[in-house]
Amino acid sequence: MMIPIRCFTCGKVIGDKWEDFTRRVKNGEKPKDVLDDLGVTRYCCRRMLLSNVEIIDKVLEYSSRKESAEG
Repeated sequence: MMIPIRCFTCGKVIGDKWEDFTRRVKNGEKPKDVLDDLGVTRYCCRRMLLSNVEIIDKVLEYSSRKESAEG
């Protein structure tokens, strides 16, 4: 799913860091170093960014199939 705006545990805003985090990790940087650089120090917030799984594309596939079957 999409990254939550706030950390579930402490409520700190983390949604604005998602794009930078994913871009830099895909470019080969270590996730630990990226999180440190972005100022994400709490382990609960780090968990939110590290454990997020992007499944929205897979969910949208099922939505498209349903619409084409109805029409």
